[in-house]
Amino acid sequence: MRVIGGTARGRPLKSVPGDSTRPILDRVKTPLFDMLRPQLPGMAILDLFGGTGAVGIEALSQGAHHCVFLDTNAKAVATIKDNLETTQLTEKAEVRHTDAFIYLRNTSKKFDLIYVAPPQFKGLWIEAMRIIAERPHLLTPDGQVIVQIDPTEYEPLDLQTLSEARQKKYGNTVLVFYAVSGHA
Repeated sequence: MRVIGGTARGRPLKSVPGDSTRPILDRVKTPLFDMLRPQLPGMAILDLFGGTGAVGIEALSQGAHHCVFLDTNAKAVATIKDNLETTQLTEKAEVRHTDAFIYLRNTSKKFDLIYVAPPQFKGLWIEAMRIIAERPHLLTPDGQVIVQIDPTEYEPLDLQTLSEARQKKYGNTVLVFYAVSGHA
């Protein structure tokens, strides 16, 4: 696992010890960032279930202004911090050892992008999307949410403040893009 572009391009990223996380594969990360790259400069990002930090670190490397990383797993938090050190992006990041749902319900921060890649097959992405939809001020007017799940987990959601804009499938991963309603 490595950073694919930007200031930290080619730098290796550590994996979280054990099997509690599923890092994003390069075959998913490369096209994702090909789509995001034009929007990244200056973005504020929330990497909701941080894991290795690969998505947020890639965004920072390619021009995002700031990223908040969340994870409840102490090993994941330590891995994110190590990976930020390796990529020299620590100054642009905030790493929190906290529950994603508690954070979403209590933060007053606004984000341009919220990346949701929770542990699989637990319905956590649906809970996260419902909380984000209930708190539309979490996103800037042009903000978006990207969900990374196994295709078998997908189900259409009726969210008053968010609209599904598109999906991209890469093997056993699907990315579901949501925009603020009226901005899809």
